[in-house]
Amino acid sequence: MTDRTATTSTAVEAGAGRTTSTPATSTHRVWRVGADIDTDALAPGAYMKFGIDEIARHCLQRVRPEFAARVQPGDVLVAGHNFGIGSSREQAASALVRLGVAAVIAPSFNGLYFRNAFNVGLLLLTCAQADALADGERITFDPIAGRIGRDQAADPAALPCEPVPDFLMDMVRAGGLLNLLKQRQTS
Repeated sequence: MTDRTATTSTAVEAGAGRTTSTPATSTHRVWRVGADIDTDALAPGAYMKFGIDEIARHCLQRVRPEFAARVQPGDVLVAGHNFGIGSSREQAASALVRLGVAAVIAPSFNGLYFRNAFNVGLLLLTCAQADALADGERITFDPIAGRIGRDQAADPAALPCEPVPDFLMDMVRAGGLLNLLKQRQTS
């Protein structure tokens, strides 16, 4: 059985050397973006040949030009519906992992992006009321219970989100599917 209390998010890209471990009590700064954010906004095609570090430096540049330079490890990205539309490029999720983003919260995600995100260890939280979260707001979240806390909001009531199943949390904690499989193989 998995320890469900250790951490709520661990974002690690295999070989990246950058890890963000987020205890359940940590607060996270919100970065807001709109609906229909496509994979080209997350991982611009012009930088694909230069590797993940360069891709990450240009992540969301056409939507939030300051994002890649100012995002801090543990921050969360809150989006509108249909986040991650477009091509199936894995780098669109890996760029956020490289930047230390703890989670993406949105009302809905493109199916391919959803799978790629968990495969690289990026936590996604599906929250119908994501638009209630303000840019710069500080939140807490519990992906197992399906709850987003809003201590500083005018309405401090928790927002519900879909609980993340154990098998997906296992991938997040391990830093992605490949790391999880390696861990299971050696244990």
